Amino acid sequence: MARTKHIATKKPKPKSSAASPSTASPSSARAGRPRKTGGQATPFQRTSKKPHRFRPGTRALQEIRKFQKTTKLLIPAASFIREAAEDYLVQLFGDAMLCAIHAKRVTLMKKDIQLARRLGGKGQPW
Repeated sequence: MARTKHIATKKPKPKSSAASPSTASPSSARAGRPRKTGGQATPFQRTSKKPHRFRPGTRALQEIRKFQKTTKLLIPAASFIREAAEDYLVQLFGDAMLCAIHAKRVTLMKKDIQLARRLGGKGQPW
């Protein structure tokens, strides 16, 4: 990132006739010079914080870990329909993964699912 020049902001001096230079304490003599504080009074300061952004694929991995830990059914419907649908999907993805491994890949692709459906005899007849 390129370096930028930070311009010091000048504060107006308080006009108080009660405090004379002879009666002022030694610590107030330094008050004329602005003190540098951690991250205050910069003109480039953001007003709102940006939302946290995950790297690509991080959220997907978090969801995979979350769903692998749960034992509840993922499809909300009648219990026997849910179990039958999930059993079908688990078997389909297992067969598709075997097709991907047979093709010497570890990534599951659309063509693996299509081939698994054709070999299993389920879905649309071709």
